[in-house]
Amino acid sequence: MSHRPYVFFVLFVTLLVSTLLQSQSASANDQSPLRVGIVGLVHGHVQGFFEHSLHNPQIEIVGIAESDKALSSKYATQYGFSQSLLFPDLEEMLQRTHPQAVLVYTNTYDHRRVVETCARHGVHVMMEKPLAVSFADAQAIEKAAHAGKIKVLVNYETTWYPANQAAYYILHQNQIGELRKVVICDGHSGPKEIGCSEDFLRWLTDPVLNGGGALPDFGCYGADLMTWLMDGARPVSVFAVTRHIKPKIYPNVEDEATIVVTYTNAQAILQASWNWPFNRKDMEVYGQTGYILAPHGDVIRVRKSNAPETELQLPPLQGADADPVSYLAAVVRKDIQPSGLSSLQVNLIVTEILDAAKKSARTGKRVDF
Repeated sequence: MSHRPYVFFVLFVTLLVSTLLQSQSASANDQSPLRVGIVGLVHGHVQGFFEHSLHNPQIEIVGIAESDKALSSKYATQYGFSQSLLFPDLEEMLQRTHPQAVLVYTNTYDHRRVVETCARHGVHVMMEKPLAVSFADAQAIEKAAHAGKIKVLVNYETTWYPANQAAYYILHQNQIGELRKVVICDGHSGPKEIGCSEDFLRWLTDPVLNGGGALPDFGCYGADLMTWLMDGARPVSVFAVTRHIKPKIYPNVEDEATIVVTYTNAQAILQASWNWPFNRKDMEVYGQTGYILAPHGDVIRVRKSNAPETELQLPPLQGADADPVSYLAAVVRKDIQPSGLSSLQVNLIVTEILDAAKKSARTGKRVDF
């Protein structure tokens, strides 16, 4: 059998991915740094921000709002920033420093309060995933953002994976046919097991402050990716099963969740867990005529009908799509409009899916939309 169709397909995918990754929208050059405030220090992801983006030339940190003085002082000492940046209250920080945008590292329950406060000051918001603890809070966030004419963005680590971006474009180039099934696995061996700080654990394992346990913590990644792959379509139904495998460690929240999200002609299986033997953020996308596997953030494996599988190692994303700071700066400067994985509209549906999953797990019944 001739291998020419396979060779042509590999060349197509390679060219497509190369074009995708090298032609991302870039933030405007030669502009003054974006004035950014930090809200909250109890989210463990803030450490990654301080380690990788504290001195990013695209931004200037003008204030940090955190009510826990001991915690804020600890971070100031650890990362060497001035105590003069610290404020005990968000309102005071906004009034005195006038940031253009804030990065939010509070518990998820506080997201609504932060957005409503920032909206009154016309300050854009990017928070760590997920958008909210409930669909009601998500709707309130949307209302506040509209009233304040601000952009609200949600940061997921997986947004900046070139493998996920390449998978989306290959699918939407109709190279594997119409979407049929997606399997997304996210999680780790547990927040306590991997060494999350006490400040992080205190709210991450609280059913009110986090909206649950593993289900919102890692189910949101899959719901975000699937909603994006489906171009913002709402599902037909959601069915979920949760388990409490480690009640001695996590007495108040589930540590295991499987969510089945059904569409008219497609289905997603989202596996969120604090029981994986190792860290996972991988995706499998199956179409009518082929598949795309994304086992790592920078690797995809693609197969079409009657052709062998090919693996591609991908370079990092560039420009505004390279990382959350670049994206936020580009949105605030109006270089780009929010869309896709970080957008408010996609994340409203994500929160609706998570709410339905919680209800399904609680009642044992499918939730129809």
